[in-house]
Amino acid sequence: MESGFTSKDTYLSHFNPRAYLEKYYNFESRNSAENQILKHLLKTLYKIFCLDGVKGDLLIDIGSGPTIYQLLSACESFKDIIASDYTDQNLVELEKWLKKDPGAFDWSPVVSYVCKLEGDRVKVPEKEEKLRRAVKQVVKCDVTQSRPLGITSLPAADCLLSTLCLDAACPDLPTYQVALRNLGGLLKPGGVLVLVDALKSSYYMIGEQRFSSLCLGREAIEAAVTEAGYAIEHFDVISQGYSLANNEGLFVLVGRKLDRAT
Repeated sequence: MESGFTSKDTYLSHFNPRAYLEKYYNFESRNSAENQILKHLLKTLYKIFCLDGVKGDLLIDIGSGPTIYQLLSACESFKDIIASDYTDQNLVELEKWLKKDPGAFDWSPVVSYVCKLEGDRVKVPEKEEKLRRAVKQVVKCDVTQSRPLGITSLPAADCLLSTLCLDAACPDLPTYQVALRNLGGLLKPGGVLVLVDALKSSYYMIGEQRFSSLCLGREAIEAAVTEAGYAIEHFDVISQGYSLANNEGLFVLVGRKLDRAT
């Protein structure tokens, strides 16, 4: 892999979604750093979408990767969900789960955990079907473009969700700032941005493959989000770091798009 920040082409040729899922989202190693982080994120997303009243008609998930955990509580509060990613192999992996392909990753332990958070109102199969019904499209996305979803025509969203995407997609702070403004064009004035990413991380690993991450601290993140036209309502830090990355934890930011143009 070439030196410097990981390129888009490298993601297309080297990112292995199945290896990523097995390392970061496998609930079998119950005390791993990855599982502790995932539990924190599931609890936080449950709070945002089920307790704090973030809801509406349309949620667009930016940079979904091959994962569905981030949408499990969101599907309780949004009628329609659009998933998106840059890499074709991640889109294929998502479609496998949505279509109940026998070779799809088994998310049932994670789904079961969320069902318990939500009071065991439904069983795992019902929860999975609810999410499958809510996801209306899986589309290509590039946050560095002025139209991140390309020619895909969608109504303005009530909520934008992005987990562990922007730090990997943006090689420098100016690109990060532009990406936030690009995403703002997909969101209604008054709509909610939910942003989850690593803090002060410069890389993460999948097996022997090293992928770059934009190393940002809280002040830089908050400044970029504010400059892009959002009022920050919450900024929470998860202090746990991944075992195969050099991050100082993760953050969860909730912002609201101001009425002025982004």
